Amino acid sequence: MKGIEISREFYEKYGKPMIESEFAQYADRIAVGLVGHGSECFGYDDEISRDHDFEPSFCIWLADEDEREFGFKLFRAYARLPKTLDGIQLKEASVLGNDSKGVMTISDFYRRYTGRAGAPESELDWLYTPSHYLAEATNGEVFYDPLGEFTRIRNEILNGMPEDVRRKKIASCAMYMAQTGQYNFERCLKHGENGAARLALSDFVKNAIEMTFLLNRTHMPYYKWSFRAMRDLDVLGDRACLLESLIDTPNIDATLISDWIESFCADITRVLKEQGISASDSDYLENHAYSVNDGIKSSKIRNMSVML
Repeated sequence: MKGIEISREFYEKYGKPMIESEFAQYADRIAVGLVGHGSECFGYDDEISRDHDFEPSFCIWLADEDEREFGFKLFRAYARLPKTLDGIQLKEASVLGNDSKGVMTISDFYRRYTGRAGAPESELDWLYTPSHYLAEATNGEVFYDPLGEFTRIRNEILNGMPEDVRRKKIASCAMYMAQTGQYNFERCLKHGENGAARLALSDFVKNAIEMTFLLNRTHMPYYKWSFRAMRDLDVLGDRACLLESLIDTPNIDATLISDWIESFCADITRVLKEQGISASDSDYLENHAYSVNDGIKSSKIRNMSVML
């Protein structure tokens, strides 16, 4: 059973009755779910995941004014819930994961990921908030949200990235992909710098994955889960295996790897044209980077360096 299923069962069996019996007058103001840090929130947990920060638990989100009125009592009540469910219990708590579940305010939850009480506000906020933070802020499931405030912010983060920001990030990824994969990979090999060639491949793949998420209009998770999440994407998700092969091939075959790079870049070029965000007919992604950047309406964003 996956962590999200365990969390939902734990809530239904223990959390919901506790709220209905001890906080009945506030039940229509309490949001519940499992969202945030941890493989179980993405649905990627397995037996290995259970060696730390894995336990029957769920998140409770409150408005600031409600936290002041009854938050501490709810915190104490949550702490009294059973520590096990069907033999599953916490084995080890890490510093980073031990406060990610339980009672918290809506504003504090989102502030962990955006630096604000809700979604990013300005174009620069969107531009410089790491994608994996936005992915963690919107993963998992919301089991119950009668007020709708937690879900409102969640949907804003999921769908609210300004198009100019998306295009800037796409242009930046295209520029890095051109420089690392289409240009510097082979040059590093010619210089005899095989280690640098591997670094170029790694950087190409990193930007290629981020580009794919941007073309799908969604947020790329933490690098550990980026390949797995990419496989589920509608646009170019089936090309994740090609990107993985680029950095998983034990021996560098320059011709083969260059062919793979150009194949994926051709895929990117096709999608850029299909989405109407590049007017270039070039095979070289640097030219597409400038074309995408030229289509940005905000002069402030457009005039920034293409390479973020």
